[in-house]
Amino acid sequence: MAGCVLALLPVTWLYVSTADRLRTTADVPRTDVAVVFGAGLWQGEPSPYLAHRLDAAAKLYRAGRIKVVLVTGDNSREDYDEPDAMRAYLTRHGVPDARIVSDYAGFDTWDSCVRARKIFGVDRAVLISQGFHIRRAVALCEAAGVDSYGVGVDAKHDVTWYYGGTREVFAAGKAALDAVFRPDPRFLGPKEQGVARALAGTRG
Repeated sequence: MAGCVLALLPVTWLYVSTADRLRTTADVPRTDVAVVFGAGLWQGEPSPYLAHRLDAAAKLYRAGRIKVVLVTGDNSREDYDEPDAMRAYLTRHGVPDARIVSDYAGFDTWDSCVRARKIFGVDRAVLISQGFHIRRAVALCEAAGVDSYGVGVDAKHDVTWYYGGTREVFAAGKAALDAVFRPDPRFLGPKEQGVARALAGTRG
């Protein structure tokens, strides 16, 4: 019984710590930056789950609720480039290229959150992901110093959805460790001015 309680503590932490931070595309506060997390490519194009995240970001941009989209994902090898695929999708759906900033080293949620704060200077953001992942994203970005609201987009309850929900139970443990020990991301690198320049362009 004690083991079960300990195993569920990280999940409980995620639910309690993010209870007042979840919104929809209709009621999320107006915020300069939205962060969209990568979710895989199919033959070079965003997977259906990733496309749903990007659709939500495009909707928020067209509604004037955000000004800039930071796309963060995996580009660890030459033939796999989530951020560029995400950028191309957004431009096809009405988001100007100049309002999109790419993070090519968002290898996991913690890395993406830390890099958003330390590399891109984001201190407040709307986070966009599926419902089963959004609580972890919000909790980790808050731990990384990003004041965050989360939008969990709808998703068909298929095999991928159930896998994602099950995976989150185990990922919650790593998230708790990341929040406590705050390790450096796999790749940090120099600071970038992409978000600041994109926001400056919205004021010009």
